[in-house]
Amino acid sequence: MLTAREPAVLVLEDGRTFTGRAYGHRGTTVGEAVFSTGMTGYQETLTDPSYHRQVVVMTSPHVGNTGWNDEDDESGRIWVAGYVVRDPAIRPSSWRSRRTLEDELDTQGVVGICDLDTRALTRHLRERGAMRVGIFSGPDAERTPADLLAQVTSAPEMTGASLAAEVATKEAYVVPAVGEKRFTVAAVDLGIKSMTPRMMAERGIEVHVLPATATAEDVRALAPDGVFMSNGPGDPATAEQQSALVRAVLGDRTPYFGICFGNQILGRALGFGTYKLRYGHRGINQPVMDRTTGTVEVTAHNHGFAVDAPLDRDSDTPFGRVRVSHVCLNDDVVEGLECLDVPAFSVQYHPEAAAGPHDAAYLFDRFAELMERRATAHATQEVSV
Repeated sequence: MLTAREPAVLVLEDGRTFTGRAYGHRGTTVGEAVFSTGMTGYQETLTDPSYHRQVVVMTSPHVGNTGWNDEDDESGRIWVAGYVVRDPAIRPSSWRSRRTLEDELDTQGVVGICDLDTRALTRHLRERGAMRVGIFSGPDAERTPADLLAQVTSAPEMTGASLAAEVATKEAYVVPAVGEKRFTVAAVDLGIKSMTPRMMAERGIEVHVLPATATAEDVRALAPDGVFMSNGPGDPATAEQQSALVRAVLGDRTPYFGICFGNQILGRALGFGTYKLRYGHRGINQPVMDRTTGTVEVTAHNHGFAVDAPLDRDSDTPFGRVRVSHVCLNDDVVEGLECLDVPAFSVQYHPEAAAGPHDAAYLFDRFAELMERRATAHATQEVSV
C-alpha cells in the first residue's frame, strides 16, 4: 500500500502557483526554476555542480525508475536546490540500484514536489523565462500565499551570482593518466564533473585539478602541456579572475580547452560579451552542429548563459582571429569557439557524456592533438637550434 504524501506547493516569483505532494525531504527550498529535457541520467544531473542553486523541473513524466546507485555520481553530493517531478516511480527496477531516488533526496536534504502538471510548468517557464521559485512542503505549505511569495522574491537572482568557488575543490588533486603518460594538464575546477578528468586520463593525460581561485602563477608552476576550464554554476560576468587566467594562458600560447562555463570564460577573455538565456538549455538531447565538419551531434547541456559572438564571420580579437565553431540548431546560440591564431577552443555543452550521448567525445582527442602539435613544434625548434 502506498504511503500518503503530505501536500506541497510550488510558487514562482511571478505569483503562479502549483499544488502537488511532498517528494524527497520535507521543508522549504528556493532557487532558480529551470527545466531539463533528459529522459534518463537523473543521477548524473542531480550531482552536477553546475545545478547549484537551481530547482530542476523534469519534463520526462516518470522519474526514479532506476533508483540510485553508488557509481554514477558526478561529484560528492547532490547540488540541485530542489526537484520537481510529475510521476515518481513506486519502486526502482535496476540491478545496480542500492536505494530509491526519493530516499537519497531525503537523506541529502533536497526538498522536492511531485504530482503536479510539469507540462504546464515547463510551458510557463518557456513563455516567461527562468525565474526564482520556492517549494514548500509539510507545515511550511500551510503558510499564507503572500508569505510564501515574499520568501521567493527575496531570494538572490542568478544574474550576478558568483558561485564557482562554492562548488569547486578547496585543495588541488591529481587524476593519473591511464597507461603511458603523454601530457600534463592543469584543469581549473569551476564545478567539474568526475567524468571529465577521467576522459582525459583515458587519453594518457595526467590531470592536475586546481581550485577555482587558481592563478596564472599556479598554472605555470605545473609547466602543463595544456590548460582546461570546466563547467560550473553562476554568471560568467563575475568570473574576471578566471578570465584573466585565460588571457595569460592565451598569451603563453599554451593549448586551452574549455567546456560550458569554460567556454563563456574564453569568450569573455577574447573580448566577447555574455548574456542570460531566456530559459536556457538543459538535458541530454540538444542538437548542435560542428561547423568545422558539418556534423550534427546530439549533446548534453546545462547552461543559462551564452557567449555573444557573430555567427556570420570571423572576429578579430587581441589574440587573433576567432570563429564560432559550434551552433545550437534549435535557436542559433553559440555552442563553441575556435581560435585560429592561438591553440585554444571551447564548447558550451558537455562532451564527457555523463549523462548523455557520446557524440562529442572526439573533443578530448582534439585537445590531445593540440598538445601533440605544440610538443612537436617545440621539439623541431630545439633540433634546429
